[in-house]
Order: sequence, then C-alpha cells, then structure tokens
Amino acid sequence: MLALFRTIDLALNIYWWFVIGAAVFSWLYAFNVVNPRNQFVGMIGDFLYRVTEPALRPIRNFLPDLGGIDISPIILLLIIFFVRQLMWTTLAPALI
Repeated sequence: MLALFRTIDLALNIYWWFVIGAAVFSWLYAFNVVNPRNQFVGMIGDFLYRVTEPALRPIRNFLPDLGGIDISPIILLLIIFFVRQLMWTTLAPALI
C-alpha cells in the first residue's frame, strides 16, 4: 500500500512541475521571449498545453472572468498540494 501512495505522490509531483512549466511557458510566449515559429519551442508548448489543459479547463470554466489574469494554475497547484497532504496525513496513516 505504501508503494501505491509513493507512486501517486511521485505522479502528482511530476504533474506539479508540468503545471509550473506550462505557466512559465505561457508567460514567455505572451511576452514574446521565445520564438513561436521555432519547431522545438512549438513542440514544448503543445506538449505542456495537452498535458495541463484537461485539468485547467474545468477550473477556468468555474472561475469568474478576471480580465487578462489567469489564476487557474495557482488553483490547480493548491488542489494538488491538498491531495498530497490529505493522502499522507489522513489516508496513509489510516491504511498502513
């Protein structure tokens, strides 16, 4: 059971970094720091978008319009943090 918790925790940790990477990439793209015509840059952006958008879209639909500010990655990171803490402080001690 501990191996399952550690695997889920690792997957959530990796996804955490994907969300941060997607947020940073979107800022770099918006401020024209990276070249959007570069094929490698486009592949990275497309990968990060495809990995994070399924989790961010429902959050964006739920949040009110805040103008040009997108706080959905912050909300998703808080949700991931909550799930990890719940798993280690509540579920793991009860099941192990």
